[in-house]
Formats: sequence, structure tokens, C-alpha cells
Amino acid sequence: MTTPLHPARPRAQQAGALCAALLALAALTGCADMSGIAPQARLRDGATLGLPAGARFEAPEDWWRGFGDARLNALIAQALADNPALAQAQARIARAQAFAETAHAAQGPQLNAGLDYTRQRYSANGLYPPGVAGATIGVETARLTGSWELDFFGKNRAALQAALGQAQAAQADAQAARLLLASRVAQAYFQLARLQAQLAVAERTLAQRTELLRLVHGRVNAGLDTHLELRQSEGALPEARQQIEALREQQALTRNALGALLAQPDAAQTLDAKALETINPVVTPAQLPADLLGRRPDVAAARWRVEAATQDMAVARAQFYPNVSLTAFAGLSSISLDRFAQAGSREWGLGPALRLPLFDSGRLRANLRGKAADLDAAVESYNAALLDAVHDAADQLASGAAIARQVAEQRQAGAAAEDAYAIARRRYEAGLANYLQVLSAETQVLAQRRQAVDLAARRLDNQVAMLRALGGGYAAPAPAAVARQ
Repeated sequence: MTTPLHPARPRAQQAGALCAALLALAALTGCADMSGIAPQARLRDGATLGLPAGARFEAPEDWWRGFGDARLNALIAQALADNPALAQAQARIARAQAFAETAHAAQGPQLNAGLDYTRQRYSANGLYPPGVAGATIGVETARLTGSWELDFFGKNRAALQAALGQAQAAQADAQAARLLLASRVAQAYFQLARLQAQLAVAERTLAQRTELLRLVHGRVNAGLDTHLELRQSEGALPEARQQIEALREQQALTRNALGALLAQPDAAQTLDAKALETINPVVTPAQLPADLLGRRPDVAAARWRVEAATQDMAVARAQFYPNVSLTAFAGLSSISLDRFAQAGSREWGLGPALRLPLFDSGRLRANLRGKAADLDAAVESYNAALLDAVHDAADQLASGAAIARQVAEQRQAGAAAEDAYAIARRRYEAGLANYLQVLSAETQVLAQRRQAVDLAARRLDNQVAMLRALGGGYAAPAPAAVARQ
């Protein structure tokens, strides 16, 4: 009696052999060397940028309502509903979420069904038995195949976290786009209000210069002035009309810009903004808040990209380790259709599969080095976003304080000009001065009114820019800490 060369082993012995093989393969991972590859960049935080501890500021998400202007509220609501840039941002979110769902699906088992039919002539001089050799026979196979990758080393989990990080970054980008759009609409609206007020001052200037020319004509006819004063007065009228036309041009361009932001080019052609002096100022902080970095959606997006790059590097590390999966199949297979449904056509199989990189000419190390460089780039991009955020907010704080001081000085200068104008009018009414002195005093009043309009518009524009620089009510979810290995 002959003993088989490979006798069947008991199941326990087979399982032990499998575990031993797995451990042996895991021990061989030392052949795939990842040493010496690590990211170099480090994240900065508020403390390293000098943000004061304890200072906090939280703007409402619909911060524009603080200005108390129903027309502005309606414009921003329309822009947020219809702008193509926001629709693009939503599409990027949907794409990132789809990638995350794909990565999540890789963690679970997969099941596929297949049905194949092949009609084949078998060689008469080959290894096939009589009945098959030289015959043309159809081969039918129906099979269910399942597989499940056992994520022992976290490759699929890291890929999922990377995809989730990109999805979070896309959502933060969408919030940044929303904030930028709302701030641009508000600034364009306040610019329109400024131009309306400046146009009123310019039209009053034209009327004043027309009256001045009439008086100069009378004084020339009376022999009190020369033709020099007459020509100077005549030249002031075209200049005043040119200023009016320039303001009307700016008004038209501003309405066009608002229409583009609203995604309806004609929507703002007849729009009249609320008077500047009736728009409520909003509250802004007097110093940089410590929570600035968590309030900016652009900074949050950069931070989530750091998280995604960190997880991408973890995926690259996991590729150095064995890939372990289970594969199973069950179905029917026969070489003649009449036997296809018979019990003897059944087939099945079940078994593990292990794949281990031993030598790849440096491909895995190059991939890991590239992911480390990507992580460094993401970290430095985040650091740059922090610096830009602090710079932006600090500029708006400085401008806001300067505008407040300028407003105080202008109010004093404006009050003095108004008093001088009132005195000149009383002297003229009492016969102690001529009307030219009245018009000269009014010229100073008009100049101060123009400055007051510009400063009022700048203050509102600065408040919008400050709220945007402080994140406009956005609150970022905190990503996991970045691993440093």
C-alpha cells in the first residue's frame, strides 16, 4: 500500500500552518524599509502668532442683519440662493462625499455574480479524455464570488479618514465662498449708498456754482468784478458736471457688479440704497480674538487638508505591510448544458490570500516620500493661511481705529464749516457781507459733507471686512490631532 506524498491535514493543523505563515510574512516586512522618511513641517498656532489669550468674539452667521437694512438682507439672500460659485462649491462637496463613500465601501465585504458561456473545440491530441478530445463543447459557469480585505494595518481606515478630511475641507471651502459672496454684496451695496450721497453733494455743488456764476455776472455788469472772475466762474461749471457724470458712471458699474453677484444682471439697475446715515453700525472687537483661527472657514479648510494629507501618508505606510484578504466562491460549472443543473456540477472554494511587497525597486519608498512632501506642503499652506488671516484681521482693526479717529476730527471740522456758513448767511442778511462770501463758506461745507460721506461709507465697508476677516459666524469642527511618527 502506497502512502500519499501529501496526506490531508487536520483542520486545526491547517489553521496553525496558516497563522505561522502569516507571522512569517509579517516578519519579512523588514525587507520593505520605510526608515528615514518623515514630514518636516510643523503646525503653527495662535500662541506662536501672538494672539491674546482669553479674547473672544463671535459674530452671528447672518451678520449682515445687524446693519438693519431690509434691502441689503434681501440682496444677500438672493445672492446666496442663485450664485453659480456657491453651486460649484456644493458640487465639490458632493464629489468629496462620494469619494468618502467609496473609501468606506472598501472596508466591507464585496460580492459579485458572474455567468459565463464559452463554446470551445478541444484538441484531439491534448490531455483531454475521450469524449472531450476533438469535440466542440459548450462550457457553462455560474458563480458567486465574495472577497473581504482584512484591514490589519489600517490602510483602508486611513483612506476613509483622508477622504472624510477632503469632504470636510470642501464644506469649509463652501462656507468661505458663502462668506466672501455675502461680504461682496454688502460692500457693493454700501458703495452704491456712498455714490448716491456723493451724487447729491455734487448736484448741490453744481447748483451753488451756477448761482455763483449768476452773481459774478451781476458784479461784472456793475463794474465790481473783472472778466477774470467771470471766466473762473464759468470754468467751474464743466468741472462740476464732469464730477456728476463720473459719479453716475461709478453708480452704473456698481449696479452691474451687484447684478453679477446676484446672478441676475438687471436686478440692480433701478436699485436705490438706503441713506448712509440711516444704516446701523455693527459691533466689532477692539483686539484680535484668540479664537480667530477657529472662526475662519479658509483656515479650517487648510487644517482639514492637513488631516487628509496625514491620513494619505498613513495609507502609504500601510502599503509596506502584508495585504490579507479572504476569498470565497460558489456556483455551478459543466462542459455540457444538459449537466449544468446537476448536483455534480456544484463547485465552491474558500481561502485566505496574503500579498507582501519584498522588492519593488524603491516604488513604495518613493510613494511614501511623495506623501511626506504633500503633508509638508499642506502644513505650510495652513501656516500661510494663518498668517494671512492674522494679517487681514489686524489690517481691519487698524483701519477701523483710524477711521474712528478721522470721523471724530471730521465732525469737528464739519461743525466749524457749518458755523462759518451760518455766520456768513447772517452777515449777508444783515447787509454786512456779499453773497460771494456766503457761497465760499458753503464750498467748505460741501467739502466737509463729501468727506463725511466717504468716512461713513468707509466705516461700513471696514465693518464688513472685519466681520469677514473674523469668519462671519463660522465655527469649525476640530479635526483629529496630526500624527507625528
